[in-house]
Amino acid sequence: MNYNKIVQYNFPTIIRFGPGSVMELGAYLSKNGLSRPLIVTDSTVAQLYFFGEIVKDLQSRNISVETFYDIHKNPVKSDVYKGTEVFDEEERDSIIGIGGGAALDVARAITLRIYHREDLFKYDDLKGGDIFVTNDVPHFITIPTTAGTGSEVGRSAIISDDETHQKKILFSPKLLARIVFADPLLTIELPSFVTAATGMDALTHNMEAFLVNMFHPMCDGIALQAISLIQTSLVKAVNQPDLESRSNMLIASLMGAVAFQKGLGVVHSLAHPLSSLLDTHHGLANAINIPYGMEFNIEGFESKFKQIAKALNLPQQSGEAVVQYLFELNEKINIPRKLSSIGVKQEHIETLSDLALADFAHPNNPKPVSRDDFKKLYLKAL
Repeated sequence: MNYNKIVQYNFPTIIRFGPGSVMELGAYLSKNGLSRPLIVTDSTVAQLYFFGEIVKDLQSRNISVETFYDIHKNPVKSDVYKGTEVFDEEERDSIIGIGGGAALDVARAITLRIYHREDLFKYDDLKGGDIFVTNDVPHFITIPTTAGTGSEVGRSAIISDDETHQKKILFSPKLLARIVFADPLLTIELPSFVTAATGMDALTHNMEAFLVNMFHPMCDGIALQAISLIQTSLVKAVNQPDLESRSNMLIASLMGAVAFQKGLGVVHSLAHPLSSLLDTHHGLANAINIPYGMEFNIEGFESKFKQIAKALNLPQQSGEAVVQYLFELNEKINIPRKLSSIGVKQEHIETLSDLALADFAHPNNPKPVSRDDFKKLYLKAL
């Protein structure tokens, strides 16, 4: 692959991939008659040089830009309502999500809410709320700045209740971005911690999707190829980043979001409560928990772990080798081994276990996970 070239592929939406692709945004908006976008991002990205350059380029084309970045790192319903008010008050005509998973989730949820004004959680997919997504949505564009969630090619947003901290899923094919500008240059200057945590998030997506006990050979193939890409690229992207490693991680992240259409599993159900209860970075929560969750899943699924080990190019092709690899990978990219390193305490375990059991991800795990299982896994990781 020529990493210096902008290419296009369509899966499942139009993806413009390559260095500098983000600077095509202005021409795209003009071509589609859009002149008043709401850019949804986070407070960190909003201060970065490249973000200022994007805004400057749009303004030079007589495009009026309004930016909304008042969001939590683990998004809540009130973030979505505030962003919708800005869209209304400033009379916007489109929505551009720029950032990592949090910004893109909020952007997608605002996209839903513009023409669906009942309580946001009426549209919770876990309760069949997708059937109420009947109206059109504004023109929606995504631009990822991390290689982790793959939310740029997703059709759902995960938003938490402000009070209960329980995560809800807003889903509809209508929420797929019209176009994605995936520019690896936007990830080059990410801090090493963010690269590590988001990279492990991408790895978790692909591993868990592959293990979901559902027949979907296309997603399985995508997941295995992405696992292989991450194996060759993540350590370098964290410790000695270059365009090739950053490009490969962005590709693997996109692939993970396609693969986990199958579902996720125990690792995400361990991670989500850490984010909602303790405000832990989602990628970091996945990174610490993935060795323990994968170890839990080995028995009965040895053949699948053999395929994962092969994708990781491990000399010993077994589940145990995969778990050992994950611990060693975390060490190479400075991810702590234990939850106690990130502020989790014994007194949190019961509440975390309750939240994990209520989480939406583990019903797709290849084997059932009980509350007692969650408690044991948290204690083992503590």
